[in-house]
Amino acid sequence: MITKNIIFKNFNLKLNNNKVKKNLKLLLKEKNIIIESLSPKYKNCYNKKTIKRFKNYLSVRIIGMGGSVLGAKSIYEFLKHKIKKKFSFIDNLNTNKELSNPKKRSLNLIVSKSGNTLETISNVNIFIKKKDKNIFITENKDSYLSSLASSLKDEIIHHNNFIGGRFSVLSEVGMLPAELMGLKISKFKQINNLIKNKKFINSLIANVGSTLHFIKQKKFNSIILNYDEKSNNLFKWYQQLVAESLGKKGTGILPIISSMPKDNHSLMQLYLDGPKNNFFTFFYVKDKKSPKIITNKILPTHNYLKNKDLDQIIYAQKVATENVFLKQKIPFRSFEILSRDEKSLGELFSFFILETILIGRALKINPYDQPSVELIKKETHKILI
Repeated sequence: MITKNIIFKNFNLKLNNNKVKKNLKLLLKEKNIIIESLSPKYKNCYNKKTIKRFKNYLSVRIIGMGGSVLGAKSIYEFLKHKIKKKFSFIDNLNTNKELSNPKKRSLNLIVSKSGNTLETISNVNIFIKKKDKNIFITENKDSYLSSLASSLKDEIIHHNNFIGGRFSVLSEVGMLPAELMGLKISKFKQINNLIKNKKFINSLIANVGSTLHFIKQKKFNSIILNYDEKSNNLFKWYQQLVAESLGKKGTGILPIISSMPKDNHSLMQLYLDGPKNNFFTFFYVKDKKSPKIITNKILPTHNYLKNKDLDQIIYAQKVATENVFLKQKIPFRSFEILSRDEKSLGELFSFFILETILIGRALKINPYDQPSVELIKKETHKILI
């Protein structure tokens, strides 16, 4: 166990990871606002008065793209059992998208670091109504959304200039929605405890070293075998984090999300017997309230299913698949989450962010920018004007 809530099995490789260890020490020593956002030390650009003013809204829409919304979306899905309010997320251009509670007054949380994101501007124009209340999270500079917020006399919360969207989940971008969800944001902030935890640090270093080894071997496909439906958006967040941070200068990692055990009946044949250019992550969350098999409906040939619940069946399939991977020498790591709460999710956010930054530094690329994406934005603007 790397923490009380997470059982982690690393890739079974023995490597010299001294450079990774050195880079981690340097990263934790330097003044880095992204790392600071993972700790209680970080000061969000909003106060408790904001939460009090808007806490009574039972319907909240979050409008944004990519990292502006994926963090909050993953928090909502993973911890939905704790949340009494209805949150909806508008994070694509979809002409068939239905308005959530159109007859009721909604709180709209509009998030864009630049304030000029084309899709967000378009969706704001379509979805917000006069009767709604709006909060804008954007940088403290002139932009379309800051101008719109001022004209509507809506509240503006400043997005930290030095935290890109995909790294912003534990800043105001993710924590304001989390507070509106009624969650305890202090429990997400686990970095101070994690860096004192030798098992966590050693696992992180070994994991980064193994991933760099796979990249050298031209294994660029990182396939997530996700056994938890409530973590789908967590891995969409992770997908952006890894792909956008590391996909540069002809290298990178392609994160592929596979829904398990469903994909045993489609993609697993390829994973086991296809090209050997993949490495895998098994992800499972213990479900303490899983539906039970109805015993009196079980035929005698399948008595072994009696008194079992769905979580036991899912876990058995995960372990069985790991055993087959071991026998076939297919590289994988494994996460088992024992408690579905803010602390566990905060630990996962910290692990994945640290991992991504360290891999980027080892590859000598800047994990914080996305220069090629800007080319598409410019071309789109040329076509539309």
